[in-house]
Amino acid sequence: MAERFFKKEVQKLYLSDGQEFRGEGILAVTKALLQSGVSYVAGYQGAPISHLMDVLTDANDILMELGVHFEHSASEATAAATLAASVNYPLRGAVTFKSTVGTNVASDALANLASGGVIGGALVIVGEDYGEGSSIMQERSHAFAMKSQMWLLDPRPNLPSIVQAVEQGFALSEATNTPVMLELRVRACHVHGRFIAKDNVRPSFTLKDAMENPVRDASRIVLPPGSFLHEHEKIEKRWPAAQKWIREHHLNERFADGTQDFGIILQGGMYNAVVRALELLGLGNAFGDSQIPLYVLNVTYPLIDGEVKDFCAGKRAVLMIEEGQPDFIEQNLHSILRKADLPTKIHGKDMLVMAGEYTAAVVTKGILKFVEGYAPHLIGAQELPTVVKPAAKSDMLPVLQGQVQPRPPSFCTGCPERPIFTGLKLAERELGPHHVASDIGCHLFSILPPFNIGAHTMGYGLGWASAAAFNTNETSRRTISFMGDGGFWHNGLTSGVGNAVFNQSDSVLVIVDNSYTAATGGQDILSSHASNPIRTTKLSIADAVRGVGVKWIKTITRTYDVAAVRDIFKEALTTKVKGPKVIVAQSECALNEQRRLKPLVKKRIDEGQRVVRERFGVDADTCTGDHSCIRLSGCPSLTIQPNPDLLRQDPVATVLDSCIGCGVCGEVAHAARLCPSFFRAEVISNPSAWDRMKAKFRNAVINLLQRRIDRRLARITA
Repeated sequence: MAERFFKKEVQKLYLSDGQEFRGEGILAVTKALLQSGVSYVAGYQGAPISHLMDVLTDANDILMELGVHFEHSASEATAAATLAASVNYPLRGAVTFKSTVGTNVASDALANLASGGVIGGALVIVGEDYGEGSSIMQERSHAFAMKSQMWLLDPRPNLPSIVQAVEQGFALSEATNTPVMLELRVRACHVHGRFIAKDNVRPSFTLKDAMENPVRDASRIVLPPGSFLHEHEKIEKRWPAAQKWIREHHLNERFADGTQDFGIILQGGMYNAVVRALELLGLGNAFGDSQIPLYVLNVTYPLIDGEVKDFCAGKRAVLMIEEGQPDFIEQNLHSILRKADLPTKIHGKDMLVMAGEYTAAVVTKGILKFVEGYAPHLIGAQELPTVVKPAAKSDMLPVLQGQVQPRPPSFCTGCPERPIFTGLKLAERELGPHHVASDIGCHLFSILPPFNIGAHTMGYGLGWASAAAFNTNETSRRTISFMGDGGFWHNGLTSGVGNAVFNQSDSVLVIVDNSYTAATGGQDILSSHASNPIRTTKLSIADAVRGVGVKWIKTITRTYDVAAVRDIFKEALTTKVKGPKVIVAQSECALNEQRRLKPLVKKRIDEGQRVVRERFGVDADTCTGDHSCIRLSGCPSLTIQPNPDLLRQDPVATVLDSCIGCGVCGEVAHAARLCPSFFRAEVISNPSAWDRMKAKFRNAVINLLQRRIDRRLARITA
């Protein structure tokens, strides 16, 4: 159950030649694939291209009409290996995944693919997740493109450029027998715009044709001596062919050439930020009209030596705007110009930050510094934008820094993963601390307050593998590893569970089973409980683990039962049974559950049916102000408020209206033997006559008792 549906939007994929397409970048990519005659598409979801997989899923009927095969791949490696269909056959194929973690997983398949080459167009659409909003290590796809010599496209972030990049990416791949990478940043994926559509193209050579007329070419397989010949082919044939094709088809663009004796070279993906910066500095406008020459690299690898020299000839200096580090392109420019003996000075990281996201503010400061050095008369000092002015000192800043608290990311309200870590903390109160290996997924939030659990994470599905070195018989203490159900099916079953069984590891693995790959948008996986018409679901993680050879397996089907979770941890950490131990902790992702239930509840309410919603609260008179409930839960709906008792100063706990009634706070209070201040309430929509009568009776009793208390207080104060 994906977090977003495109059932209505995918109807735009039927637009024909000459009609105007309006929509989001991801949808435009899908339309471009169909216009290009793609035969097959595969991928693994991950920001910022998760929605591309969701669009393809919702467009599956359209794909089938065109004979396009689409798969949700088990991993990025699976997706990349799918491109093998283009090695021997004129089939156009595309795969998609998140970078750079996705590219790392797919690296073996991609390296083999790039070495042997392809006949059909092979396009790798990479979601370039670099910058302040990224959830991964700060690396770039550029290094991988250079390493394996795959051509890298980085189009300007507008729909016509993105569509053109998809179409030309296939053509470039076929013209050079080389797979092509197309990187799309977050803003490119979600930019809205329009372009003139073309007809969808049904592949002239189909998957059926390939299967019924199989061919092979042993020289395309990476095996000596062929692998040595592949390297020579890359340099002597493919590289020159790519440079020639890119130049002849004008993939890179130049704007405002000849207006100044200095200029800017930029990655295509940086175009919008540069245009905005020029507008702020009075050197351009929002429509892209610039007073400074621009050379836009819609292809960032390989660079076209002739184009670079043509642009730089006669210029005193150029500024290279290259987001991220190392400065691969800037170094390449130095090499090209020095070999050509051109005196043009190259600036880049000396005027822009070496690392970090190139926002409009960062780019504006860099361009200002560059232009002030070569044409200060172009800058109106009185009209400079706020982003480049020195920050005014404020007496409030130290106060704010002391008062505004950091807000680390945490589990959602009602998340079934939170009580798992509460149970572990309670178990460690009795058994002492243990080494905990974390994994990629929502459960990684456990490393942050209030849980502070987890020592490291090495990759998706590698939680148990990352604790492998601690498999020693010199101590009776066991390590604890975590892994999500998404990571389990992605990589963990073999790299984690299989490895632990093979090496007779006496440690504990917790598989957090929330029924989806929740961290990537809630897509279905093999163990999802929901029925999926085009995928196999409802398979058992416990059965899969048992099939690999694990003997000690415990399953808890309601993780909100904190006491039960605590007891399972205690048993796993103290049992005399040797060998790998697996706990499968099951409860549906709260967000997906709410997406599934809210429309049904709303429908029932609108129809006048009786609907009961549970929520929890705190009795302020009973709460002691200890706040252990918050330290052991961390639920966003659980906070504090002033104590209503004037004789007590400690604030008391309270539950906000965002509570969805999961019951964890009450379960924690019970399991941890905290104060009994939590209560459960029922919010009833469309109450029945019996409900109204009960409410009336309760209110009467409460009012009676309250009046007695008020009279007693009045006598005391008299």
